[in-house]
Amino acid sequence: MTILATIGLGANLNDPAAQVEYALAELDRLPATRLLARSSLYASAPVGYVDQPDFINAVAQIETSLAPRALLAALLDIEHRHGRERSFRNAPRTLDLDLLLYGAAHFHEEGLTLPHPRMSERGFVLLPLLEIAPDTAIPGRGRAADWLAACAEQCVVVVASATLQPRPPLNGGNVTEPPPTAAVNA
Repeated sequence: MTILATIGLGANLNDPAAQVEYALAELDRLPATRLLARSSLYASAPVGYVDQPDFINAVAQIETSLAPRALLAALLDIEHRHGRERSFRNAPRTLDLDLLLYGAAHFHEEGLTLPHPRMSERGFVLLPLLEIAPDTAIPGRGRAADWLAACAEQCVVVVASATLQPRPPLNGGNVTEPPPTAAVNA
Protein backbone atom coordinates (compact mmCIF):
# COMPACT_ATOMS: atom_id res chain seq x y z
CA MET A 1 0.00 0.00 0.00
CA THR A 2 1.32 3.44 -0.87
CA ILE A 3 0.82 6.63 1.11
CA LEU A 4 1.08 10.26 0.04
CA ALA A 5 3.66 11.94 2.27
CA THR A 6 4.80 15.55 2.35
CA ILE A 7 8.38 16.56 3.10
CA GLY A 8 9.67 20.02 4.02
CA LEU A 9 13.21 20.84 2.87
CA GLY A 10 15.46 23.65 4.02
CA ALA A 11 19.12 24.66 4.02
CA ASN A 12 21.21 27.75 4.71
CA LEU A 13 24.82 26.53 4.43
CA ASN A 14 27.09 25.25 1.64
CA ASP A 15 25.07 26.40 -1.40
CA PRO A 16 21.58 25.96 0.09
CA ALA A 17 19.75 25.89 -3.25
CA ALA A 18 21.98 23.07 -4.50
CA GLN A 19 21.55 21.17 -1.22
CA VAL A 20 17.76 21.32 -1.58
CA GLU A 21 17.86 20.34 -5.27
CA TYR A 22 20.13 17.35 -4.57
CA ALA A 23 17.87 16.28 -1.70
CA LEU A 24 14.80 16.44 -3.96
CA ALA A 25 16.52 14.03 -6.35
CA GLU A 26 17.50 11.78 -3.44
CA LEU A 27 13.88 11.56 -2.24
CA ASP A 28 12.97 9.96 -5.55
CA ARG A 29 15.70 7.35 -5.09
CA LEU A 30 14.44 6.14 -1.70
CA PRO A 31 13.24 2.52 -1.72
CA ALA A 32 9.56 2.05 -2.58
CA THR A 33 9.21 5.82 -3.07
CA ARG A 34 8.46 8.13 -5.98
CA LEU A 35 8.65 11.92 -6.09
CA LEU A 36 5.29 13.21 -7.32
CA ALA A 37 5.61 16.99 -7.02
CA ARG A 38 8.04 19.61 -5.82
CA SER A 39 7.58 23.27 -5.13
CA SER A 40 9.58 26.22 -6.27
CA LEU A 41 12.47 27.31 -4.06
CA TYR A 42 11.62 29.95 -1.45
CA ALA A 43 13.88 32.18 0.63
CA SER A 44 12.98 32.86 4.26
CA ALA A 45 14.48 34.47 7.30
CA PRO A 46 15.67 32.13 10.06
CA VAL A 47 13.31 31.30 12.93
CA GLY A 48 14.44 31.03 16.53
CA TYR A 49 18.18 31.65 16.28
CA VAL A 50 18.27 34.63 13.90
CA ASP A 51 22.04 35.31 13.70
CA GLN A 52 22.53 33.11 10.63
CA PRO A 53 22.00 33.24 6.85
CA ASP A 54 18.54 33.11 5.30
CA PHE A 55 17.16 29.71 4.31
CA ILE A 56 16.18 28.18 1.01
CA ASN A 57 13.04 26.08 1.45
CA ALA A 58 10.85 23.79 -0.64
CA VAL A 59 8.15 21.18 -0.16
CA ALA A 60 7.87 17.83 -1.92
CA GLN A 61 5.12 15.27 -2.14
CA ILE A 62 6.08 11.64 -2.47
CA GLU A 63 4.26 8.38 -2.84
CA THR A 64 5.84 5.77 -0.59
CA SER A 65 5.38 2.30 0.82
CA LEU A 66 7.80 3.07 3.65
CA ALA A 67 6.28 3.17 7.14
CA PRO A 68 6.51 6.56 8.91
CA ARG A 69 9.49 5.57 11.08
CA ALA A 70 11.35 4.05 8.12
CA LEU A 71 10.70 7.19 6.07
CA LEU A 72 11.91 9.42 8.91
CA ALA A 73 15.07 7.29 9.24
CA ALA A 74 15.69 7.64 5.50
CA LEU A 75 15.27 11.43 5.73
CA LEU A 76 17.72 11.62 8.64
CA ASP A 77 20.19 9.53 6.62
CA ILE A 78 19.97 11.99 3.71
CA GLU A 79 20.57 14.88 6.13
CA HIS A 80 23.61 13.07 7.54
CA ARG A 81 25.06 12.49 4.05
CA HIS A 82 24.72 16.24 3.44
CA GLY A 83 26.78 17.01 6.54
CA ARG A 84 23.93 17.97 8.87
CA GLU A 85 25.14 18.69 12.40
CA ARG A 86 22.75 19.27 15.30
CA SER A 87 24.86 21.54 17.48
CA PHE A 88 21.90 23.44 19.01
CA ARG A 89 18.19 24.09 18.37
CA ASN A 90 17.54 26.12 15.19
CA ALA A 91 21.26 26.09 14.30
CA PRO A 92 22.44 26.79 10.74
CA ARG A 93 22.32 23.63 8.63
CA THR A 94 23.38 22.14 5.35
CA LEU A 95 20.03 20.35 5.05
CA ASP A 96 16.87 19.92 7.08
CA LEU A 97 14.22 17.39 6.03
CA ASP A 98 10.95 17.36 7.95
CA LEU A 99 8.24 14.75 7.58
CA LEU A 100 5.25 17.11 7.50
CA LEU A 101 2.37 14.83 6.56
CA TYR A 102 1.98 11.08 6.15
CA GLY A 103 -1.43 10.45 4.63
CA ALA A 104 -4.04 11.34 7.25
CA ALA A 105 -1.83 10.19 10.15
CA HIS A 106 -2.36 12.16 13.35
CA PHE A 107 -0.30 10.93 16.31
CA HIS A 108 2.56 11.65 18.69
CA GLU A 109 5.25 9.15 19.64
CA GLU A 110 8.74 9.60 21.03
CA GLY A 111 10.69 11.27 18.21
CA LEU A 112 7.82 11.49 15.70
CA THR A 113 4.73 13.69 15.64
CA LEU A 114 2.38 13.77 12.65
CA PRO A 115 1.40 16.12 11.29
CA HIS A 116 4.55 18.12 11.97
CA PRO A 117 3.70 20.14 15.10
CA ARG A 118 4.80 23.57 13.78
CA MET A 119 3.98 23.33 10.08
CA SER A 120 0.85 25.47 10.40
CA GLU A 121 2.92 28.30 11.96
CA ARG A 122 5.51 28.54 9.20
CA GLY A 123 5.02 30.48 6.01
CA PHE A 124 8.10 28.78 4.51
CA VAL A 125 6.19 25.49 4.77
CA LEU A 126 2.68 26.66 3.92
CA LEU A 127 3.48 28.71 0.80
CA PRO A 128 5.39 25.94 -1.02
CA LEU A 129 2.89 23.34 0.19
CA LEU A 130 -0.05 25.33 -1.16
CA GLU A 131 1.80 25.85 -4.44
CA ILE A 132 1.84 22.10 -5.14
CA ALA A 133 -1.26 21.01 -3.22
CA PRO A 134 -3.67 23.93 -2.68
CA ASP A 135 -6.40 21.77 -1.15
CA THR A 136 -4.21 20.18 1.52
CA ALA A 137 -5.83 19.50 4.88
CA ILE A 138 -3.66 19.20 7.97
CA PRO A 139 -5.06 16.33 10.06
CA GLY A 140 -6.56 17.68 13.27
CA ARG A 141 -6.11 21.32 12.17
CA GLY A 142 -8.09 21.84 8.98
CA ARG A 143 -7.20 23.39 5.64
CA ALA A 144 -3.56 24.47 5.27
CA ALA A 145 -4.71 27.61 3.43
CA ASP A 146 -6.62 28.73 6.51
CA TRP A 147 -3.35 28.98 8.48
CA LEU A 148 -1.52 31.19 6.00
CA ALA A 149 -2.93 34.50 7.29
CA ALA A 150 -1.32 33.85 10.69
CA CYS A 151 2.07 33.82 8.91
CA ALA A 152 1.56 37.15 7.11
CA GLU A 153 4.39 38.90 9.00
CA GLN A 154 6.94 36.28 7.86
CA CYS A 155 9.02 37.22 4.83
CA VAL A 156 8.97 34.32 2.37
CA VAL A 157 9.71 34.89 -1.33
CA VAL A 158 10.03 32.66 -4.40
CA VAL A 159 13.61 32.57 -5.66
CA ALA A 160 13.41 29.83 -8.31
CA SER A 161 10.38 28.30 -9.98
CA ALA A 162 9.92 24.54 -10.04
CA THR A 163 11.07 23.05 -13.32
CA LEU A 164 8.61 20.16 -13.56
CA GLN A 165 5.38 19.63 -11.72
CA PRO A 166 4.46 16.87 -11.13
CA ARG A 167 7.88 15.44 -11.67
CA PRO A 168 8.48 12.00 -13.19
CA PRO A 169 10.66 9.48 -11.35
CA LEU A 170 14.37 10.21 -11.47
CA ASN A 171 15.42 6.58 -11.03
CA GLY A 172 18.10 5.66 -13.50
CA GLY A 173 18.77 9.28 -14.46
CA ASN A 174 22.11 11.02 -14.32
CA VAL A 175 22.24 12.67 -10.93
CA THR A 176 25.45 14.17 -9.68
CA GLU A 177 26.66 13.66 -6.14
CA PRO A 178 25.86 16.27 -3.47
CA PRO A 179 28.34 19.10 -3.04
CA PRO A 180 31.20 18.46 -0.63
CA THR A 181 30.56 19.41 2.98
CA ALA A 182 34.08 20.55 3.92
CA ALA A 183 32.95 24.19 4.08
CA VAL A 184 30.10 23.44 6.51
CA ASN A 185 30.21 25.70 9.55
CA ALA A 186 33.52 27.16 8.37
